[in-house]
Amino acid sequence: MLVFLSFTGLRGYTFYCTDPDNACIESFFSHLKAEMMYRCSAKSLEELNHSFEKYTVFYNQNRFQKKLGDRSPIEYREAIAA
Repeated sequence: MLVFLSFTGLRGYTFYCTDPDNACIESFFSHLKAEMMYRCSAKSLEELNHSFEKYTVFYNQNRFQKKLGDRSPIEYREAIAA
């Protein structure tokens, strides 16, 4: 996981990591590891990258979250904007 993150250059939201940034990122990576990484059997970096992209779309568009009123993050943002 760390090799993948350092290879792709993923970083936090802000230059100075703040507590809210860390909480969101830690939560996301916890779910990522439990729901995708431990079940993924990618044989190449390209397969791993594709799996990561698919999971990110799933997480933001399809995965319902209790803290967001049983809505996906996209649905939650759309409801707030309306």
